[in-house]
Amino acid sequence: MAQAAREQEAAIEVRGLWSIFPKPGGGEVVVHKDLDLTVRRGELLTLVGGSGSGKTVLLRNMLGLDTPARGSIQVLGRPVAALSGPGAAARVGMLFQQGALFSAFSVLENIAFPLREMGGLPAALQREAALLKLQMVGLAPDDADKMPSELSGGMVKRVALARALIMDPPLLMLDEPTAGLDPGSADAFVGLLQTLHRQLGLTVVMVTHDLETLFAVATRVAVLAEQRIVIVAPVPEVLAFEHPFVQQFFLGPRGRRAMELTGVQAPAGPAPKQGQ
Repeated sequence: MAQAAREQEAAIEVRGLWSIFPKPGGGEVVVHKDLDLTVRRGELLTLVGGSGSGKTVLLRNMLGLDTPARGSIQVLGRPVAALSGPGAAARVGMLFQQGALFSAFSVLENIAFPLREMGGLPAALQREAALLKLQMVGLAPDDADKMPSELSGGMVKRVALARALIMDPPLLMLDEPTAGLDPGSADAFVGLLQTLHRQLGLTVVMVTHDLETLFAVATRVAVLAEQRIVIVAPVPEVLAFEHPFVQQFFLGPRGRRAMELTGVQAPAGPAPKQGQ
C-alpha cells in the first residue's frame, strides 16, 4: 500500500541513473552515477549544480531525448520512452533556454505548432486555442502576427511558454527560463510562472542558476553534485546542508545578496550531514 501511494504521488521517478559519454580521444566520461530523484506531483522543483554537473543532461533524460546508460525513469506513471510517441506534448511541456522558436513562423504559428503536428483539429480551433494561451502568458492579440525577430527576450520566453502549455500538459520542464532577461523581465516571468503553477496545478521541474528565481518559486531544491543528487529538500534545509558545493553556491556573496533581496533567512546553528 505504501509503495502504491508513493507511485501515485510521484510525477517523475528516476532510479539508478547512469549517464556515460565517450571521450573524443577514447575512454568515457561518467556524468551521472546511481542517481535517484523523485519529483512530486504538483510541486515546483528546481535543479541546481555546478558547470558540467549534468543538469541539462538529466532534464533531457527525463524528457526521453537522451537514453541513459543504465537505470530507469518513470514519467507520470509510464516509462520515459512513451514520451517519444504520439501525444507526448499533452503530457509534458518543455521550455528551452533560448526559447527555440521557429524563426519563419509567426507568434501564433509557433504556439499552435504542437496542435498542427498532432492533426485532427480544424485550423480555426487551432488559432482560437493559441490565442487563449497567448493571453494566458500575458501577451496581447496584437502580438499574434509578429515574427520572433520582432520580440524582446521576455516576449520570446512567454511565447515559448505558451507553446509548451498549448496541449495543457500536467508536467512542465524549463531550462534556465530567466537566462538573458533583464531584472524587470525576469521578475515578471517569475510572477507569471508562480501564477500558472498555482492556477493550473502544474508539476514543474526547472533548471536554474538564478538564485533570486529559485528562492522566489521553489517548493523543493535538488542539488546535483558528485554525479548524483546529494540532497532534495525545501530551501531552508538545503541552505543548512553541509556540503562544499551548497556552501559555495548558496552562501557565497552572490547567494547572500539573493537572500537579502528575497527575504530568505540564512541558516543558523549546525548544518546537517550529507544524505537525502
